[in-house]
Amino acid sequence: MLDTSWTRLRYLLDTLAVIAAGPNPSDMGRNATHRKEVHTVLVRLGLVEQRHKAVLEVLGGAQVTDVACRYGVTRQTVHSWLKRYGSSGLAGLVSRSSRPASCPHQMRPEVIARVLEMRRAHSGWGPRTIRHHLACEGTVPLPGRSSIYRCLVRHQLIDPQKRRRRRQDYRRWERSRSMELWQMDIMGGVRLADGGELQIVTGLDDHSRFCICARLVVRATARPVCEALAAALRRHGVPDQILTDEPMCQVCTGTTQDRCPRLRPVRRDR
Repeated sequence: MLDTSWTRLRYLLDTLAVIAAGPNPSDMGRNATHRKEVHTVLVRLGLVEQRHKAVLEVLGGAQVTDVACRYGVTRQTVHSWLKRYGSSGLAGLVSRSSRPASCPHQMRPEVIARVLEMRRAHSGWGPRTIRHHLACEGTVPLPGRSSIYRCLVRHQLIDPQKRRRRRQDYRRWERSRSMELWQMDIMGGVRLADGGELQIVTGLDDHSRFCICARLVVRATARPVCEALAAALRRHGVPDQILTDEPMCQVCTGTTQDRCPRLRPVRRDR
């Protein structure tokens, strides 16, 4: 009963304050931008007035359930309006932010400062590299890569636009003629029905994209790899260069140099 009396008293005081204030003559003749702002304020006040009207209906004796149905809200919402109006008046009926008061998994300020420090000291480090160095420093809890990315974007240290590679950034490897360069590699993962697995010794002419070798081997050791390379050399001739990765280059260098002294293997760095 005491709460209801206080709520009615609050309403009377707010009503008297609005009547006493009246229109402000200094507001006449404002520019269009200001009128737009005033219109926005009036729209927000319209929402407060609707809530105020609902509160008054309940204070006038209407059932909370009927008022909630009429205004399209839940009974709990009407009760919260009554509570907020009783404690803060019309100001309590203004929409409040739904942002949580705390976020347990948010990065601590010292971690954010460290992330920004790393990025400014090493402009080429991305979120993944920064996260790796944070883990090496023993940062607990370790922030995720996406959290570090959002932190860098928020402080304008990373452009959120998608990076598009320019045409001049692409490096073309194609040689000008056939037999100038072969690309050879060893591929795995060919599974058989009995559960076994084979590997493929592959070869490709860099200019024509012609497959010069595709031999299945049980294990890519020196002998089967060199036999596959020797068969390709006998069938198609000797190219000027062969591009391979480091393991295959170590396996085949001795054999190819013995059979083809003019052949120069080229190691592909990764």
